Amino acid sequence: MINNRSLLIVGGLAAVAWLASNSLYIVDETERAVKLRFGEVVEENIQPGLHVKVPITQTVRTFDTRVLTLDTDASRYLTLEQKAVIVDSYVKWQVVNPTRYYEATAGDEMMAVRLIQPRVDESLRNEFGRLNLQQIISERRDDLMTTPTEELDKLMREELGVAIRDIRVKRIDLPEDVSSAVYSRMRSERERQAREWRAQGQEEAERIRANADRRRQVLLAQAQSRSETLRGEGDAEAAAIYSDAYQQDEEFYSFWRSLDAYRQSFSGGGNMMVLDPSSDFFRYLKSPSPQGGE
Repeated sequence: MINNRSLLIVGGLAAVAWLASNSLYIVDETERAVKLRFGEVVEENIQPGLHVKVPITQTVRTFDTRVLTLDTDASRYLTLEQKAVIVDSYVKWQVVNPTRYYEATAGDEMMAVRLIQPRVDESLRNEFGRLNLQQIISERRDDLMTTPTEELDKLMREELGVAIRDIRVKRIDLPEDVSSAVYSRMRSERERQAREWRAQGQEEAERIRANADRRRQVLLAQAQSRSETLRGEGDAEAAAIYSDAYQQDEEFYSFWRSLDAYRQSFSGGGNMMVLDPSSDFFRYLKSPSPQGGE
């Protein structure tokens, strides 16, 4: 009797343990769950905590709802002007509708990745196809990915029950056959700009030089005018002095002018002049008195 009772107790405890282990389940804080009955969803979006299910007939599928990263392969896209670019990108995605996610992927993360990747590729292809190469290079990459992220997020929520949190471009390269042509065009553009700047500089230099020459001519003309004015004033003052001196003693002034003429004439040392000895030039050499030459 004791052995039978012990067996019953052990059996009862085992049954309770089995029932508890198959009836109770825990959903982690990073997860969401759905409850299934023979494969059909009977409870959606089960929140974190301790929950109960019916053993055997009901099962629970949990899904990681943290933000996941899909690192896509580098792809070749054509720009608006049909130039090829090699784009390396990645996608941040998250399960937001566990029921829809389960129905679309059976809870298989790899299947979800295989469904998301071609959608991302198509979205990026469309986005790069509406921009030219200059816009792709010059625009901020965050702004470049805004439209594809919003469009793809809306689509993926409906189809897979996942949200596209972000699409980021890690790198944009040019194929080898395009790089040389692009660099050549960039070099030509820079050379054209350099020629324009040199021409503008030359034009500015000519303008400055012309202004300087014009100002120089004005200053020279003003200086010449001033010098002529001063020379005229000096000559007038000298003439006035000579006139005053002449009026004070005309004979002495004549004598002084003759002496100055002698100095100027005989200062050369070897000069020869042919003059009439009786000319008025030699008057003061014959006699120092005014009447000596007569």
